Amino acid sequence: MNFLAHLFLSGPPGEIMLGNFMADSVTAAMKPAYSGEIQKGLRLHHAIDAFTDKHPVVQQSKERLREPYHKYAPVIVDIFYDHFLAAEWSRFSNTSLRDFADAAYSFLGSQSALLPERSMHFYRYMHTTDALYNYSQISGIRRVMKGMASRASIGSGMEDSPDALVMHYDAFKEEFLTFFPELMEMSASFLREEMGR
Repeated sequence: MNFLAHLFLSGPPGEIMLGNFMADSVTAAMKPAYSGEIQKGLRLHHAIDAFTDKHPVVQQSKERLREPYHKYAPVIVDIFYDHFLAAEWSRFSNTSLRDFADAAYSFLGSQSALLPERSMHFYRYMHTTDALYNYSQISGIRRVMKGMASRASIGSGMEDSPDALVMHYDAFKEEFLTFFPELMEMSASFLREEMGR
């Protein structure tokens, strides 16, 4: 899953959300420097990724993109699923997407001193482009994919992947709506267990 899902699944703004957001930038050697709550967020991030990577419905989405995009298919599916989370936001949250995005930007910005450089780069990009909110629009997905293609290997084709989203929109949406409630339950269960430690 991508930024919007990871932040949403963390619960309200706090150290768990911070850890979840920056997990991909934190090495094993860096972990002891962070609080226990931040480390819970790091573990939640990896649990979300592991659950997602193994889920059969997610595999269906990836296979639809495997031929044209090869190793980039999982990355593209992560972005597509964030689109559906944003577009179908009211199914999953009583807070508006606008309010959630603004609260996430504000909180992460207030914690900038704790963010590794790579995470700070992602935060600035996300905030500057209002990515969390703009995921809800195909135009926002096109912007994200164009940026990712510019940083990937020549010929990745990721800039064209939103065409596949449009072409197979209903199938991707159905897969997301089947998968995401299960991911929500897994994340909630994981956090309950973490709180019991």
